[in-house]
Amino acid sequence: MKPIEYWIKKLNLLKHPEGGYYREIYRSNEVIDTSGLPNRYFGNRAFSTSIYYLLKSGDLSAFHRLKSDEIWHFYLGSPLLLLMIDDEGQLSGQILGNDPEQDEQLQIVIGKGCWFAASVLLPDSYSLMGCSVSPGFDFNDFELAKRDKLLKEFPQYHEIIVNYTIS
Repeated sequence: MKPIEYWIKKLNLLKHPEGGYYREIYRSNEVIDTSGLPNRYFGNRAFSTSIYYLLKSGDLSAFHRLKSDEIWHFYLGSPLLLLMIDDEGQLSGQILGNDPEQDEQLQIVIGKGCWFAASVLLPDSYSLMGCSVSPGFDFNDFELAKRDKLLKEFPQYHEIIVNYTIS
């Protein structure tokens, strides 16, 4: 496996507010007008967007949620644990990776409005993946979890929330 610095430089990745590194690689030229979108959106959205996303072991993708569905696609590296708290308050975990014998999945869909976080499973490694969002991603649709708020809403997941939030 190439070192993480290789991929950060080769793919021109930038730090992401939720943790890890990213770069947008696709944004549809076609746009959905606000009038054709559900009320949760303010403004037009691209049909679809896609990014590269890289996370190294020891770092995390902190709990956050989007107003759109997001699909995570595994490319290379260590398997990744995705934790999700759905709109009914149920916690679940899935592993993004390339070994179906270990119940790893090449793609995982995160439903709109679901709180989710991720971490790399193997030490001294990283996970490189892609994320596709439809309707397309806009930072106005991104909410980074506030630890206190999430703990009040889901006290039964105290340890996980503390471990997967920034503040």
